[in-house]
Amino acid sequence: MNIKVEAKSIFKVFGNEPKKALELLSGGKSKEEIFEATGNTIGVQDASFTVGEGQIFVVMGLSGSGKSTLVRMINGLVTPTSGEMLIDGTDVADCSAKTMRDVRRSKIAMVFQHFALFPHMSVADNVAYGLKIKGIGADERRAKAEDALAQVSLRAYADSYPDELSGGMQQRVGLARGLASEAEILLMDEPFSALDPLIRRDMQDELLELQRALKKTIIFITHDLNEALILGDKIAIMKDGRFVQVGTAEDIVANPADDYVAAFTADIDRARVFTAGTVMVPAEALDLAADTAETAMARMETLGRDALHVVEDGRPVGIVAYRDLSASVRKNGGALKGAMIADFPATTRSTQLFDLYGLAETGLPIAITDRKGELVGVVAPQDVFAKLAAPAAA
Repeated sequence: MNIKVEAKSIFKVFGNEPKKALELLSGGKSKEEIFEATGNTIGVQDASFTVGEGQIFVVMGLSGSGKSTLVRMINGLVTPTSGEMLIDGTDVADCSAKTMRDVRRSKIAMVFQHFALFPHMSVADNVAYGLKIKGIGADERRAKAEDALAQVSLRAYADSYPDELSGGMQQRVGLARGLASEAEILLMDEPFSALDPLIRRDMQDELLELQRALKKTIIFITHDLNEALILGDKIAIMKDGRFVQVGTAEDIVANPADDYVAAFTADIDRARVFTAGTVMVPAEALDLAADTAETAMARMETLGRDALHVVEDGRPVGIVAYRDLSASVRKNGGALKGAMIADFPATTRSTQLFDLYGLAETGLPIAITDRKGELVGVVAPQDVFAKLAAPAAA
């Protein structure tokens, strides 16, 4: 995967004695002790991460954790005290003002928490503002603005003004402005936190839908773990300026790094975090053309299973249960097809456990298939409920 953003041991100290503050930090002093001794504040300490092209990297933390400082170092609004911040290989922590301007114009767009719309400008002019700064002509600006507004379902409001739109619509205008710039990297600093909960969830869904089509590289800042778990391909949890844990949603909920993370994840709905891929086991299948009821029974006894899927050219076509096979031996001369249940539960590995409830209620193992429809794994109904009941490891 192509790396778009990479941070290497980034530190940020606010104050007049950053060198002394870093010395105290390396000596094991806490953020509070350093402030008392120097009056300097540790904003970010030793942050390292990579964000691949097309990923959503979510930085989650409470107020004062350093997440907003971190994102502002990516676009050069805050200069790191030490470390490297690479955008497509260019270190924006140590580059000329011209290089920084070029990176901002061609690589990065920012979506703000409070919309940052100009009230005296139309929606289209707000969206096109960054293009105007770049010197793009009026006709081209308008066309790009309308295209971006269409992507967020607001093209009809191009000539309206911000105060004529709801909060959620205004935030979509802010998102359209980022899209109109055609930037490869979107920095989103708590963009949905000012919205009502229902509108916020709609915006999260809309962002994911846009991402499926556009595949931007997104660095998303939030104080809400639920939002982080919904959006993030990879999530970093910050505390006191440092990363406490970096991983996928499943990693963080299943294996919190410490008590701090465990406290955040304690009330998370595990059914909406874990997927079928989390609990599936490798497929053990019977071949419709080669196996018989007798070989199927022997296979089940060896594996200790009471049901197995039947495949034809790699694709599941049914399932047989041990209890039905002996009857098939007597009635159908041992033909596997005579004992096969053609109506069986099946899904893909990305299906959330929440959506497996109905399938698990059949009592039959759930077939997990890939994009070609071939059998790649099996989920036992009891494993679905066991995963949901399991306490997170501290």
